[in-house]
Amino acid sequence: MESNTDINSQTPTSREDMDDRKSENMMADYRENNNNLAEPLSEKAQDTATDPNVFPDGGFQAWFCIAGGFCTVFSSFGWVNCIGVFQDYYQANQLSSYSSSEVAWIPSMESFVLFFFGLFSGKLADSYGPRWPLLFGSVLHVFGLMMVSLSKEYYQIFLAQAIVSGIGTSFLFYPTVAAAGTWFKRHRALAFGIMVSGSSLGGVVLPIMVQHLIVDVGFGWAMRITAFLILGLLVFGNIAVKSRLPPVRKPFALQEYLAPFLEIPFLLLAIGSFFVYVGAFLPFNFIIVQAKEAGVETNLTNYLVPIINAASIFGRIFPAHLGDKYGVFNVCIIFTLFSGVISLALWLPAASTAPIIAFAVLYGFASGLTLAIIPALVASISDIQKLGFRVGTLYALSSFGALFGSPIAGAIVTAQDGGYSGLKIFCGVTLIAGGVFIILSRVKLVGSGLLVKK
Repeated sequence: MESNTDINSQTPTSREDMDDRKSENMMADYRENNNNLAEPLSEKAQDTATDPNVFPDGGFQAWFCIAGGFCTVFSSFGWVNCIGVFQDYYQANQLSSYSSSEVAWIPSMESFVLFFFGLFSGKLADSYGPRWPLLFGSVLHVFGLMMVSLSKEYYQIFLAQAIVSGIGTSFLFYPTVAAAGTWFKRHRALAFGIMVSGSSLGGVVLPIMVQHLIVDVGFGWAMRITAFLILGLLVFGNIAVKSRLPPVRKPFALQEYLAPFLEIPFLLLAIGSFFVYVGAFLPFNFIIVQAKEAGVETNLTNYLVPIINAASIFGRIFPAHLGDKYGVFNVCIIFTLFSGVISLALWLPAASTAPIIAFAVLYGFASGLTLAIIPALVASISDIQKLGFRVGTLYALSSFGALFGSPIAGAIVTAQDGGYSGLKIFCGVTLIAGGVFIILSRVKLVGSGLLVKK
């Protein structure tokens, strides 16, 4: 039997042990609760960052991507926007023995390749992210321009500029659009407008630079210097352009390319885009030679393409904000129809300097919005993780408009013995037809209500 002394001596010890055990259990519960709270929070943050339905709509990384996209679009679409300079230069120099329609196949094929190869570059961007397509496009584009600097024959210029450089521009443009689309929803049209305005600035800077360099250092070095400038911009573009979402790899399937056209709104939008691209590039390609035929001074005609592109900078940015506010379809329809109307009402009767310059400014502003906002239209009716592929699919159809538009227009000029009235009518009618099909796409989506935001 234990003594009272022994019992009393053991009691405090057991109480202390109990208190220690309680404290340990409380601390363990506290740590467990904290871990349970921390895990869902981190998982939630991670899920939000990669959720295709949750868009940052801003932030450093988002706008850094837009800045990089500005450089890649400047170097790709901006280069294609200045091809009207080469239509005039080639006709007067290396390819003077070829007709206007034959020379027009070079810029029109370059435009076609830019748009058509979106089928492949957009798919690769969705499946593997923008990094490798951008790198591939950068190498091809710069290499193609370097080869143009050495070219003297028609087939050499055609292969280097229209095919090699053209494929490079396609692999620069579509992955950029797909990556930028993952960062924005509410301000998507504005972000796209800012990014795609790089093509307008390229269309201002590059033709002026090339024309002056040709006079100062010759055609070969003019092309090489331009290629080095584009290379520097593309280095930054490759660093900055990133997608918010991880790529979703899917095997190649032919029916996947046909599936979007089974959606009536997408099909009507694609047909509208086709007609827009039949006519949209005609002023870029022919306004210089048409102005010279009308008697405008050569020193001024060389600046007409830069004037169109300078005006389109404002057209791509400011009205794009209206697209976010009032609906991208609504704004696109208004500006597309306006482009067609001024082609018929202003460019058709223009036979002197003042109306030609007025047309260049107004057309640049209106067409700038139309050409910039089409990817936002596609994004508004698409799964964001398939944006690169669906934009590429739409532009693949539109590419045939860009391919045949200039040669048809050149053939019209030849048939009129150098007259340009038929070309201008062709331009205006195709733009209005494009606007009508975009209207039908909108009606299929939301009905005929004029005040519905879409």
